[in-house]
Amino acid sequence: MDDIKEEKIDKNSDGLEVESEEQSEGKKIEVDEDRLPSRAMAIHEHIRQDGEKELKRDGMALLWSAIAAGLSMGASLLAKGIFHVQLDGIPGSFVLENLGYTFGFIIVIMARQQLFTENTVTAVLPIMQKPTLSNMGLLMRLWGIVLLGNLIGTAIAAWAFEHMPIFDEPTRDAFVKIGMDVMKNSPGEMFSNAIISGWLIATMVWMFPAAGAAKIVVIILMTWLIALADTTHIVVGAVEIFYLVFNGDVQWQAFIWPFALPTLAGNICGGTFIFALLSHAQIRNDMSNKRRAEAEARAKEAKENQP
Repeated sequence: MDDIKEEKIDKNSDGLEVESEEQSEGKKIEVDEDRLPSRAMAIHEHIRQDGEKELKRDGMALLWSAIAAGLSMGASLLAKGIFHVQLDGIPGSFVLENLGYTFGFIIVIMARQQLFTENTVTAVLPIMQKPTLSNMGLLMRLWGIVLLGNLIGTAIAAWAFEHMPIFDEPTRDAFVKIGMDVMKNSPGEMFSNAIISGWLIATMVWMFPAAGAAKIVVIILMTWLIALADTTHIVVGAVEIFYLVFNGDVQWQAFIWPFALPTLAGNICGGTFIFALLSHAQIRNDMSNKRRAEAEARAKEAKENQP
């Protein structure tokens, strides 16, 4: 099974190479904590390894996985809308209702589908480690494909929720209310709220390597917090706003502005430029120490081999 998996990875990544020190030296990224200066660096390298795999994946595989993720994220609106109706009038219903927000994230992450702000955060670390034009091109390729696929999937999910005879009127009204609550935000509020959600998603990703079997608990807690904080997320929000568009409550241009552009920018700032940059910065000294130790070991070995 491992041979088959490796063969598929090689096939999908044919012609795409992420530039790194390990790649130039013909080595693999070291993820063994016992061989690294700190646990933080072990987590960093584990995530960087995942990021390199994402950057090298086949474009069509990324697109279909991203479309599947967009469809799956419809479960967040579905669960939240149903909870809103069924829990109406119950004390603490706001807290329980927002638990529905976690459903889409659970499906997408546990199924290993491509989600913008989750998989795309891991791909930033290889660029932080070696910021070349080639690596930047791979990152833009990944971001573009995944975002496009996510938006296609969310649009299909929203269209189905609106036009297929699935839900009763109270549930449909709940979908509208959820979307209109998002549209109450100004562009500045969209951007600011999206910074928080992007940062929390990136924090969640950083926790995964150490979470083990508790990964699903981490997903629920972190995404539940995003919902309780009433922040904005480009993919979850896309389902909600697309529903309003197909319902006729808002125009198409309202999806682009004030929702999509400020939210996308905020998610990128929060998840990439803030969290990934700080996370990389904290282990830069460890990386320097590791390279220094390797250089000293090579020099010592060369000295010992001299006649």
